[in-house]
Amino acid sequence: MPRTEPALESVVIGAESTATHWYSDLVPAGLRRSWARSGYYPGRDVYDLFARHRTRHPDKPAVVDADGVVTYAELDDQARRLATGLAALGIGTDDVVAVQLPNSRLACAVDLAVAALGAVVLPFPVGRGSREAASLLRRSHAVAVITPAEYNGFPCAGSIRELAADLPALRAVIAVGRHAARGCVPLHALLATDAGEFRPRSTDPDGPARILVTSGSEAEPKMVLYSHNALTGGRGATLAALADNPATMRNMFLVPLASAFGSSGTAVTLAAFGATLVLQPKFDAAATLAMIDKARPTHLLGVPTMLRMVLDHPALATTDTSSLRAVVVGGSAIDELTVRKGRDLLGCPVVNLYGSADGVSCHTALDDPPERATTAGRPDPVVADIRITDSAGIDLPAGSVGEILSRGPMSPICYVGDRALDHALRTPDGWTRTGDLGILDSDGYLTVVGRRKDVVIRGGLNISPAEVESLLITHPAVTDVACVAVPDPLYGERMCACIAATVPLTLDDLTGHLLAAGLEPRKLPERLLQLPTLPLGPAGKVDRRVLRERAVHTEG
Repeated sequence: MPRTEPALESVVIGAESTATHWYSDLVPAGLRRSWARSGYYPGRDVYDLFARHRTRHPDKPAVVDADGVVTYAELDDQARRLATGLAALGIGTDDVVAVQLPNSRLACAVDLAVAALGAVVLPFPVGRGSREAASLLRRSHAVAVITPAEYNGFPCAGSIRELAADLPALRAVIAVGRHAARGCVPLHALLATDAGEFRPRSTDPDGPARILVTSGSEAEPKMVLYSHNALTGGRGATLAALADNPATMRNMFLVPLASAFGSSGTAVTLAAFGATLVLQPKFDAAATLAMIDKARPTHLLGVPTMLRMVLDHPALATTDTSSLRAVVVGGSAIDELTVRKGRDLLGCPVVNLYGSADGVSCHTALDDPPERATTAGRPDPVVADIRITDSAGIDLPAGSVGEILSRGPMSPICYVGDRALDHALRTPDGWTRTGDLGILDSDGYLTVVGRRKDVVIRGGLNISPAEVESLLITHPAVTDVACVAVPDPLYGERMCACIAATVPLTLDDLTGHLLAAGLEPRKLPERLLQLPTLPLGPAGKVDRRVLRERAVHTEG
């Protein structure tokens, strides 16, 4: 096979790699060592774990996607060729490689290739604009980005290549697709390399592996750095609790693998468990049901809106869902009625997962009763301990509302490119201040009640959207809901209820239901936006920014 290095080098933007040790672990080293001694960490890097499964069962299905089935051996071959090509571009230890790809075998192979080089992967979902992409690349000092040449008519690779002058660390833009943009490295050039001599680099399992990006409610999404151990051990324990034998799991991710939720795809399902991933390039209820019939997943992982759309789709009546062992939903609150409906129609438990990129995860158990559905279950110290504190950081008694603090084997290393966040959100002894408000009851169950900053402030009154949403979803015609603030010249803000429903509803219909449920009149929404479905953002969650923009133009 002819050498491809000169062709790759000809489209390198910068010069030499500038990787340095740009991170500091904010969890005390003694704690990390104690978790390792307790067996909470595998003590191996992501690629090493994956390679061991590839050796043990090369012919086992690794990924089932829109193109069919790829085995562990086939996925490893693709990952090694990609790693060889990336190495030819000068990418090495601790370099950051940004990845913007839809769910597919390629996304998994890229994850593994970056890990095999000892580099750090920064995934972010397709669909985010060039402005946000530029922010992530600039703040992370990414040396390369792998992105579609075109996605939904938008020239992803070309638009990032045009920003190269403002991204001094960026060395290469790698374009995926038939027609690569000018000045970009075509992906097929990387895949054409000969990986016969490639040797993966041995990586410190407590070193950086992946940067998780928050869903984007902030002006600039936070970037959170995770180690190999925290991903495969800490976050892995979250999913391991949902199966008798994690190796037999067939996890179908409805959310992007590039999201924080999706980080349990390659690193956990493949590398930690040696199990099978079931993927589709983007969420669609009909396509999801067809894939359940075809690929026989054991676990569905998505957000509540996705579950509701699947449950309401007429094709469900003719879909064989008997392979399902659990549906795991997170990203926003879920109600008991949806949990019961999901259990009845899908024939398996619906697990409520509370988690975030910042370093917290907790979920209900498979055998928890439906009335516990609106809680986040009991914290598991193998994943993360949880405290409820007041504004001074003092622990509160059971039943009190306070801020949720988290620390455990899944705790991330630090925030990327923002020392102020490290100072504001991490304590000296390694706890993460999540900014979420919650209650731990006397039985140890956690209930999340909202966010400190996620309030509608109407004339000095703080109204929790989560409280109103939890009541609106119990209306028999409402299938999905999100409440957002809209500017108001008199009160500062008013609340708009954004809903999807089976029939047209009026604001009076909703406020009457809320009053009957016992909501204080002063907390009632004052505007209504009804849509066929609520819009989902690139990370798979309801896009509140889009709803706020649309709500501004609704009638008062």
